[in-house]
Amino acid sequence: MTQRVRVVVPMPAYSQIGSTLTYRSEFPLTPGTLVRVPLGKRETLGIVWDAADDEKGAALPEHQMRDVASVLSAIDPLGRSWRALVEFAAGYYQRAWGEVALAALPPQLRELSQQQLQRRERTRPARAAAVPEDAEAQVALSPEQALALAGCQASRGPHLLFGATGSGKTEVYLRCVQALLQSDPLAQAMVMVPEINLTPQLQDRFRSRFAPHYGDDAVVSLHSGITNPQRLRSWLAAHKGSARVVLGTRMAVFASMPQLRLIVVDEEHDPSYKQQEGARYSARDLAVYRGRLENATVLLGSATPSLESWHHSRPAVEGGRYARQEMPSRIGAEASLPLVRRVDMNHQPRHAVISPPLLAAIRQRIAAGEQSLVFLNRRGYAPVLQCTACEWKSGCLHCSAFRVFHKIDRSLRCHHCGYAEPVPRACPECGNLDIAPVGRGTERLEEHLGELLADTRRPDGRSVCIERIDADSTRLAGSLEQQLSRVHSGAVDVLVGTQMIAKGHDFRRITLVAAVNPDAALFSSDFRAPERLFGLLMQAAGRAGRDAAASRKSEMWIQTFYPLHPLFDALKRHDYPAFANRQLAERASAGLPPFSYQALLRADARTQEAAQRFLAAASSCAQKQLAGLPGFSHLTLYPAVPLGIQRVANVERAQMLVECPVRAALQGFLAAWQPVLHAVRQSSDGQGLLRWAIDVDPLLI
Repeated sequence: MTQRVRVVVPMPAYSQIGSTLTYRSEFPLTPGTLVRVPLGKRETLGIVWDAADDEKGAALPEHQMRDVASVLSAIDPLGRSWRALVEFAAGYYQRAWGEVALAALPPQLRELSQQQLQRRERTRPARAAAVPEDAEAQVALSPEQALALAGCQASRGPHLLFGATGSGKTEVYLRCVQALLQSDPLAQAMVMVPEINLTPQLQDRFRSRFAPHYGDDAVVSLHSGITNPQRLRSWLAAHKGSARVVLGTRMAVFASMPQLRLIVVDEEHDPSYKQQEGARYSARDLAVYRGRLENATVLLGSATPSLESWHHSRPAVEGGRYARQEMPSRIGAEASLPLVRRVDMNHQPRHAVISPPLLAAIRQRIAAGEQSLVFLNRRGYAPVLQCTACEWKSGCLHCSAFRVFHKIDRSLRCHHCGYAEPVPRACPECGNLDIAPVGRGTERLEEHLGELLADTRRPDGRSVCIERIDADSTRLAGSLEQQLSRVHSGAVDVLVGTQMIAKGHDFRRITLVAAVNPDAALFSSDFRAPERLFGLLMQAAGRAGRDAAASRKSEMWIQTFYPLHPLFDALKRHDYPAFANRQLAERASAGLPPFSYQALLRADARTQEAAQRFLAAASSCAQKQLAGLPGFSHLTLYPAVPLGIQRVANVERAQMLVECPVRAALQGFLAAWQPVLHAVRQSSDGQGLLRWAIDVDPLLI
């Protein structure tokens, strides 16, 4: 008998087709089965969601209904909890089911046939039998680690592991995973990190701990830095259960793991967990939700937790929803956090980039055979080139931003649209030959340090070696690994870099970390800027003194024109709770998250007028048509404004903020607003609009 099934296909929300399409099948198909179905003039990958029935909407007439083209029976159906996660993510973040579900699958699944998938399964290596761990070969846990581990194993609810840098959080993760795998022969664990460059070192630790006992395919990686065949191989291993541990970035939160029992989110505060394109989901928040779906333990780890997680980990008597496990001390009897020194740049030579006291401290470290890290979160040689005669600046032709000067290849490059061209020999406006760089990036800082340390020698008499690690120096495959290897081997004396080296790395020889210019974030219009700055500086400070024997002499230097700012005062005392509680008090008085909930309606158009016209019409229609919704009186729809960088790649961008103290009321409004937005898009107010999107719980406003 012919069956009707509802299939999720990769259609965006603005298509208004619906969450599923109905197809015919010659035999019953289990929900979660992967199929290929006709869609228009092409054939696409789809997922059987459920059997079609009249209660879930009217199906197409029989003569208009199309048949399922083929079934990928070599792959087991996706589980009920995975589909529930997709439904929640799509609903909460205002996207179509297909956008979320199909984007979570390996791209190669869209290309391979049933026969090709079967061949891949036949060549898969056999899974090794589990071997008991040798507990005596492992490093003994500190009392704080043991207490935190016991707390995490006591209940499945979300746990916030608040541990200082160097306190041994990774070992706690390893022990949690180890205990899980030993107690359940089928259980799986997911471990997420914010950056791709942090995955290799974590993978090495997990492989060395578990691969000898559970097989080479027991630990797999899922992130955008691997090839499509590698991603498919890892996804299939996780889906079939042969991969016991999945390591990955934010995309890993959607990995199909039928026996998932533990989720670890390392550096949970990092903004990289928030997707900024397509379905703008927060992998950290979805991990907490997935833990409830799967009845899995969720462990959020950080030395500087997000204010949302810190707020949720209040004592239970105050309404906290997370259990807080604390590890305030570094590993080792002699270990200590670095001494924080503030350099008042108001009292230093004018235009000094590296203050004399800091330069002297770096020279002392070099003479002692130790390493220093100089942190500047801006790549390139200089943010802008400027003509000294007519004030011309190196603006981008396609963006409302400046092109960055990269001296290494003599180019002006826009970091937003990618437009690049050689540096002009003279000013394009007036012909003046005197065009000069303004400001500094890591490339210029590296050159400046080379000049300052030219007469300094290492203990063996050789010249100082300065290495720069940023997105420009690590473009080639394998270059990051080579540079990190040089740092770990001691070949590098001074490491210059951006935030990509300021967190997560275990540099044993670095005893001094310096932040050159951190003041800009102190006065940003973004209310989250102080939180990000404090976290970044505290993470950077954590790179110093990782070796317990050298931690007593480790230092963090901060060059600032505002040394008495409360943020730097809390940083000097390594007092995150004081900083967090102060920030939460300010946000509570202002009604900002986590004491309210926000969403952004973003609009892209060829002109700023068209973008703002659409947003204004969307706001006006909402107030006229949706005023009767529950909780609408608590909503605030702010006026439309351009983005900070309002034009990117010749596309004008504007946004409108929606705020509400009640999450359910905001979600109800956003769901009801969707058809209104579609109608406005089709009206005269939508003329000139290219696209629009809703960003729920935005990080950048």
